[in-house]
Amino acid sequence: MKALLLIDIQNGFCPGGNLAVPDGDAVVPVANRLIREGGYDVIVASQDWHPADHGSFASQHLGAKPFDMGELSGQPQVLWPDHCVQGTSDAEFHSDLEMDAVDYVQQKGENPAVDSYSAFRDNDHAALTGLASYLKAQLVSELDICGLATDYCVKFSALDARDMLPDVRVRFVSDASRGIDPQGVKDAIAEMKAHGVGIVTSDDILAD
Repeated sequence: MKALLLIDIQNGFCPGGNLAVPDGDAVVPVANRLIREGGYDVIVASQDWHPADHGSFASQHLGAKPFDMGELSGQPQVLWPDHCVQGTSDAEFHSDLEMDAVDYVQQKGENPAVDSYSAFRDNDHAALTGLASYLKAQLVSELDICGLATDYCVKFSALDARDMLPDVRVRFVSDASRGIDPQGVKDAIAEMKAHGVGIVTSDDILAD
């Protein structure tokens, strides 16, 4: 079974959002093309779904500014602008993303005491989201991952997929993803590659 995992293609990470990724909305038409023409048996979307008092928000730390380095539960933490708060338009999926074709939505980032970049587990690896179990139950053997942002949630999701689904072929779809920092994107791709994640484009997938 072949699956597509769409990472956090939400208003908050697109232009006009509270934590906009440069050119973030450019992933939407590429993702839609993959949804329609990629031959996937299972399509999953992850959704950042933070409580308003999430500890990764700079607003929760006295004197802190967005993008400062701080601490959360004893671990170093980038302090983000308030984003993707549960029930707000910022947390909604981009309106042009073809969500009717999505079989399963995995929400993440609900525990205010720990951040959750990966769609599979919290950053401290103490709590699982349940996504790995869902994909195993669907007998997924191939998993393509794309979305926002390459250097954070996409990278950590791909690395966790390799770790938690060792028998699954995992690929990162570069043109269906965008990152926050160009050097961060370059480093993320190198790290994914070093851990056995395939690096492909949507054209590669559609030519299979």
